[in-house]
Amino acid sequence: MCRLVVYKGTAPVQLSHLLTRPCHSIVNQAFSPRLRLDPRRPINGDGFGVGWYDSVYDEELGLQPCIFTSLTPAWNNANLVRLAEKIKSPLVFGHVRATTSASLSADNCHPFGFGKLMWMHNGEVAEFAKIKRRLQASISDEIFDSVKGNTDSEWAFALFLSKLPDPNAKSFTFHILKDAMLATIATINQFHQDAGIMEPSLLNFCVTDGESVVATRYISSRKDEAASLWFSSGTSFSEYAPGGHYKMFKEDKRENVIMIASEPLTFEKADWMEIKTNNMIIITPKMNVLLIPIIDKFYVHPSDPESQNRGTGFAAAKGLFTERWQVTVPETPASGSTTLQQVSPV
Repeated sequence: MCRLVVYKGTAPVQLSHLLTRPCHSIVNQAFSPRLRLDPRRPINGDGFGVGWYDSVYDEELGLQPCIFTSLTPAWNNANLVRLAEKIKSPLVFGHVRATTSASLSADNCHPFGFGKLMWMHNGEVAEFAKIKRRLQASISDEIFDSVKGNTDSEWAFALFLSKLPDPNAKSFTFHILKDAMLATIATINQFHQDAGIMEPSLLNFCVTDGESVVATRYISSRKDEAASLWFSSGTSFSEYAPGGHYKMFKEDKRENVIMIASEPLTFEKADWMEIKTNNMIIITPKMNVLLIPIIDKFYVHPSDPESQNRGTGFAAAKGLFTERWQVTVPETPASGSTTLQQVSPV
């Protein structure tokens, strides 16, 4: 039941406004999972990671993102709190982890990096052990040697890198990232088909080069919903009431802030839009949002009655599905607790 969040803005955000201060920030979600519960791992305490890019290019520092990971629970890491109060960035990846397979290791904490690129994953590659050797054989020595951990997520990143024209490039268009992402998903599906694997894979992947972001909400099934994924956009994301009650403000039609999250970071119904199963969301360098269907044998067109019959049980059983909730803030938020009301998903 890992959780992830992506922030991209026209101006840098102080990391604390994204990671630690909101009452339902990704760090608070890690130890207080009020919107969904994975009976296998009810708390996301198996490490965390945050990655960001400098707002101004410095030749000495290079193009690579800075990535800070730790095996300690995110809510109990003093260094994270200190860093979050002192760092600003226009593009941030955050991830909290609850493992059910790969070992507990700092090398297994997301996000992962290679050159200018950063990657994270919410979900799992089904029966990964059965396709791991074939996947490894399909990538170059350089990419193979770059893998430090043993998660399906990092090997999926290695596969993605192998689909790029040049993974060491200093710049990528969002078209290049999109095409590599589609090729990665298609190749994983082919590996599963060849191995006779029938269990669906949950592939909510996120990748960025510091300018564009490509994220997927995907499952290799026609009858199941994918792990949840939401996005929000507006002119600013800030606190509107004491106690860490944040919301996305929409003062005009500008898109100054765009966020993607496996679970909404606010309880305001109007803040978040659900990304449909087997779709891709792209944030361009100019802050445009593109929603693109991933059309393959598992895609069901919205006009097809079959699209209304996808079940949530598979992803929910793995702690990877959350419905939309709404919060009602008391008149004096600092003196009362928030009240949750479940609202039907879009």
